[in-house]
Amino acid sequence: MENDQIRKTIEAFKDVNVLVVGDVMIDRYIKGNINRISPEAPVPVVEVTSVEDRLGGAANVALNLKKLGATPILLSAIGDDDDGHYFLKMLHKEEIYSSGMVLDNSRRTTIKARVVSQKQQMIRLDYEEVAPIGKQVVINLIDRFVEIIEDNAPKAVILQDYNKGVMTTSIIQNLMQICSKMNIPVAVDPKYDNFSTYQNCTLFKPNLKEANAFIDIDLNTASDQVLGEALKVLAEKLNAQNVVMTLSERGMVVYDGKQISHLPAYKRNISDVSGAGDTVISILALGMALGQHFLATAELANIGGGLVCEKSGVEPIYAEELIKETERIVKNL
Repeated sequence: MENDQIRKTIEAFKDVNVLVVGDVMIDRYIKGNINRISPEAPVPVVEVTSVEDRLGGAANVALNLKKLGATPILLSAIGDDDDGHYFLKMLHKEEIYSSGMVLDNSRRTTIKARVVSQKQQMIRLDYEEVAPIGKQVVINLIDRFVEIIEDNAPKAVILQDYNKGVMTTSIIQNLMQICSKMNIPVAVDPKYDNFSTYQNCTLFKPNLKEANAFIDIDLNTASDQVLGEALKVLAEKLNAQNVVMTLSERGMVVYDGKQISHLPAYKRNISDVSGAGDTVISILALGMALGQHFLATAELANIGGGLVCEKSGVEPIYAEELIKETERIVKNL
């Protein structure tokens, strides 16, 4: 791929409407220094120097889309609490449409708080409620989904499942049926619990661990050939048009319904793998929305997912970053 083509491909993401549906959260980073052990228990004392909050879960997918130049719309349920209203302010600051957000006074807003010292995560504290959302919230989300489809005509829908209660069977089935009737491509980033519910999706993107549990084959040390066959099994079971399995430091395996391709990971100075999957699904969905060559889009997603691992914590990827890194890799091939 020539430099001009790389730039045109990524710049085509600009202003593409994408609807993101899924579990959202606040990713909190509590940073500090450790200089002593607590006299109360044999644990380190972290002297806090900063606290930073970032958009997490499906909201990080929306943020990735925004930084890549697209126009994301976020649909989810959060608690009708102080954290939920704070989350809405975070969306507003990033200029992400929040018209699809439903406040639910029966649950709390999810927060993942990480305590970090010397770039090392010490512990993570999860404040959350993972019970499925109630029937009325399901109805409200489906109604808003239909309104957003009618008002904004998104080019693609991303279903981002973190097993936090938003992606119920009813939500998934209804949204998939609506997208099928409207001929809107659907990209799915699943969790194991709902694997079989995502029938007839356009793109299915599990990671190795999730796929391994669903297929009931040991894929951890499997050859490229076995991994490729596993993708075919997934595609057949789900009637999915395309399947991408991310393999962490081994890159990814791609099946477009015709051929299997293995895309190796590029050498990186890994800082944090958090959020890499969010970047990958964002790029894949944008390429899908624009009808770009699937394997070429997967390679961009492979590069973007690796690049974001060099960042600390959950961070989005920017269009210009992706362009420069792709150009650098192509130049050195």
